[in-house]
Amino acid sequence: MAANADKSKSYIPFNSLQQDGWSKDTEATATCFCGTVQLALPLESPGLVDVFVCNCTDCRKITASMFASNIIAKDEYVRHLRGQENLKTFTQSTTIASKKNMTNWFCQTCGTLMYRTSEKIPGVKIARLGTVDDFNLAETKLRPKTEQYIKDRVSWFTGCEGTRKAEAMAY
Repeated sequence: MAANADKSKSYIPFNSLQQDGWSKDTEATATCFCGTVQLALPLESPGLVDVFVCNCTDCRKITASMFASNIIAKDEYVRHLRGQENLKTFTQSTTIASKKNMTNWFCQTCGTLMYRTSEKIPGVKIARLGTVDDFNLAETKLRPKTEQYIKDRVSWFTGCEGTRKAEAMAY
């Protein structure tokens, strides 16, 4: 997509083997790389709690990147459209900030991390922004509002413009 393209229109590239993602005014699909697992996520309140970027060392390791972009959505607004039985979990009890259990939910076929759940903030799923099929939503309705662990941000990443900043966990 060209840099000057209309970001208010849906843009769903061929980014999974199923190629059946969609977005509506109030929800959109999130699909793993192979297409086996697909969720519907809310795009507005009350189901959508926040969209944030995290620079913590846990997020850096679990994403194999220098930060993670995440969506916090209330459980009752997240729908498993297919592949829930294909999710495998890995739980860590030594999370960076809370020392509470954080469970990671992966597609067992392709390894995509679909979401995390935390004992510290129960009742929500922390989904990965990169799994959302409509890429333009990251420019509009799912643009990050918060950036946390800015103290751990790498020097070459200057942060997310216009977001609320937090030295540690914002939740």
